[in-house]
Amino acid sequence: MNYSTMSFAEFKNFCAAVKSLEPNAKFSADKESNTLTWITGTQPSDSAITTEIARLDALYTNQAYARARKAKYDLLNQDEMRYDDVKNSTTTWVDAIDTIKAAHPKP
Repeated sequence: MNYSTMSFAEFKNFCAAVKSLEPNAKFSADKESNTLTWITGTQPSDSAITTEIARLDALYTNQAYARARKAKYDLLNQDEMRYDDVKNSTTTWVDAIDTIKAAHPKP
């Protein structure tokens, strides 16, 4: 792999893939000489790293609905909604959650 031409985002994905494949890996990169120096762990092959980058990217993409739901859930005052529902025999909280789930369905 050519580390000297990688963008920051590409190198970040590279590092995430290496850490996923080799959790205890420690290494340093020199962009000028395009070398990676392994301190601990075993260096995965370039093809293994490329495959892992694709897998992690697909995993991230497949969880888009969950990130969108979480952002909407965080905006709700859920404790107050549940309390009001119990007190008033309403379904405000359930309705709000159902609306978010309908807007951001699982793939």
